[in-house]
Amino acid sequence: MSQINRRDSRSSLLMSVEELADALHGSPGGPESESGLVVVDCRFNLLQPEAGRAAWLAGHIPGAFYADLDRDLSAPRRPDTGRHPLPDPEQLRTLFSTFGIGKSTLVVAYDEGGGGLAARLWWLLRWMGHARVVLLDGGFAAWQSAGLPVSRDLPASRPGRFQGAPGHMPVRDASEVAAGLASDTIRLLDMRAEERFLGHVEPIDPVAGHVPGAVNAPFGGNLTADNRFQPGDVLARRYAPLIGDRQPGEIVCMCGSGVTACHGIFALELAGRPGAALYPGSWSEWIRSPDRPVAGKADSGGNR
Repeated sequence: MSQINRRDSRSSLLMSVEELADALHGSPGGPESESGLVVVDCRFNLLQPEAGRAAWLAGHIPGAFYADLDRDLSAPRRPDTGRHPLPDPEQLRTLFSTFGIGKSTLVVAYDEGGGGLAARLWWLLRWMGHARVVLLDGGFAAWQSAGLPVSRDLPASRPGRFQGAPGHMPVRDASEVAAGLASDTIRLLDMRAEERFLGHVEPIDPVAGHVPGAVNAPFGGNLTADNRFQPGDVLARRYAPLIGDRQPGEIVCMCGSGVTACHGIFALELAGRPGAALYPGSWSEWIRSPDRPVAGKADSGGNR
């Protein structure tokens, strides 16, 4: 099918594997066409950083490019940053141009399943002003479960098309988060799992716990048992008690390093609450300064 109707809020944010298979088969010019689709594989393992690229090389959705979380979707970390700082806009322009993304391109991002990594690419494209981007609902696992074809062929780059600029999605830094919590003018949603939020475990960062005043909203609660997104009305009911009557500009999402926080921003859009801000540095940046308070079990690794 060469045209996909994306009028309602869910279809403007998500694509099913069946829709993608039809679009790849029927889109004029194929998936690399500027007027058609670009598919991007975002699989990544925080504890095994090379595993995502290896998985892509072993088999991916036909025509899919690969975006590495560390190399492509983040800047190099510094002593004062979190683990995945926002990439330089020029770096993103180069990357997206290599993928052949133009202003009319529909980008479909996927990861292994639930979108926790692909949502980072979704957010970055939106931040750079590209609105035509969706997540593949259920990700690569759903594609394989549907018996759809997998390829090991590498797509050819198509440089020189992307011209977006940052600033189209709201961002809050650590000082703004601290000030907003102190004045009760923001609601900070932490998307990490409950055991990490409470400081019971901390597998990645040297300090366990959470930002005092943050509310836990584990990103897994945005998904069904098969790692597809919950319906919008279900998400609306989930977030209603967490955000109360806060306006979109007063909601800030965080996680460990600003990656799955994007999943929360995406889910809030599905719930009819667009406009939440990202705290890119998140927990891994917050704990860099000994002057910032920590709630929960304060130290899992003996130091900050």
